[in-house]
Amino acid sequence: MEKNIIEVSHVAKRYGEIAAVEDANLSIRRGEIFSLIGHNGAGKSTLFKMMLGLLQPDRGSIRIRGKKIAGSEFRQIRRHIGYLPENVVFYDHLSGLETLRFLGALKGADLNECMPLLRQAGLERAAHRPVRGYSKGMRQRLGFAQALLGDPELLFLDEPTTGLDPAGIREFYSFLQQLRERNVTIILSSHNLAQIQDHVDRIALMKLGNIVTTGSVQQLREQLDLPLEFQVTLQSEGKSRLRDTLSTFPDSEVRFSNATAHIRCNRKQKMALLTTLTSLPGVDDITIQEPSLEDLFLGYVPPPRPVGQPPGRC
Repeated sequence: MEKNIIEVSHVAKRYGEIAAVEDANLSIRRGEIFSLIGHNGAGKSTLFKMMLGLLQPDRGSIRIRGKKIAGSEFRQIRRHIGYLPENVVFYDHLSGLETLRFLGALKGADLNECMPLLRQAGLERAAHRPVRGYSKGMRQRLGFAQALLGDPELLFLDEPTTGLDPAGIREFYSFLQQLRERNVTIILSSHNLAQIQDHVDRIALMKLGNIVTTGSVQQLREQLDLPLEFQVTLQSEGKSRLRDTLSTFPDSEVRFSNATAHIRCNRKQKMALLTTLTSLPGVDDITIQEPSLEDLFLGYVPPPRPVGQPPGRC
């Protein structure tokens, strides 16, 4: 069995003078949860659609299970792919169950799996109600259920948690982990970076049609070498001792908020500073905060300067 289920090689796509994707290279491993992130217009949706075979690249090649995304061989592979678009649309006069049966028949799926999928999506009680009465979150659940028709081995999910409440989001990511354990490969795109950072194996960050970097969240942290933050809870006499101690760490910065000190330091100083703090009198607790995925994203893709603002100023 091949290790990589998707291979993207030197892929480019243009719309007139606009380069949507430029020289993209990407390998996605079988059974991993992989995420594409980037600003609006970065090329995520275009790359998504090319991997699905909905768009053909102008240059380069995309292979799924070793087959190019064209021709009769890919038609058979497509039956094992599930897709949840960002804006899911259904026939409002059909019920949830009728919707799944209709889409399942088009896909050639076993129609006996429709009701269990609705039950899994939390829509069992609404199965016979017209979709026009569904809330946005219910429509999203129905969209996820239809993506699972045919027991796919590859899932493409574009902004999959739109409209879901916190409990629904937790259920969704728990179910993704179950799919991953069954060796299902999942590719998702989301703007909610805080939500996905603990649930994905690897990330590809896109900017202006280019894949800037690829790796796990921890690998991206180490590549960018952003500072860590220590949150130190102090007793009343601990503040002056802490200031004296930090003088031996010239690259560190500290600010105080009541009984808590917030210390930013270079990643290379992490263990030395932690060892020093744990032996310092007056310290009650220490929490280490790694850079979030949002911090990493802004590190690789800084926000544009306001119009008219000269370089070098914040």
